[in-house]
Amino acid sequence: MTAGMLPQARRSRDPAAWHAFVVHRVSGLLLVLFLPAHFWVLGAALQGPAGLDAFLTWTQHPMVKVAETLLVLALAAHLAGGLRLLFVEFAGWRAESQKTWLATAGFVAILCALLFALNVRG
Repeated sequence: MTAGMLPQARRSRDPAAWHAFVVHRVSGLLLVLFLPAHFWVLGAALQGPAGLDAFLTWTQHPMVKVAETLLVLALAAHLAGGLRLLFVEFAGWRAESQKTWLATAGFVAILCALLFALNVRG
């Protein structure tokens, strides 16, 4: 098989659906990686106000704000993609409407992240 030839299963996939699959999986992995950090912060809060105050001071850095916005984007992308998949499961696969659902899921995810970013107080 040459480099330009793809297996039949890969060639027949809709590129938009393939990208939605990748975004859904990557966002899920990012959320799984976030959970231990979240639990660590909750543990710091239980240890006393000094540890939590130090952490909250650190969260005021601009890069942390960017990371929070990306986290919200990952959460919204995962949620919107999951809702799209539920719709496909229960309403049935309709190839003609899939690009609309993919675009809607992407729009909702980006809108949520944008609204969060605009609401973040510095």
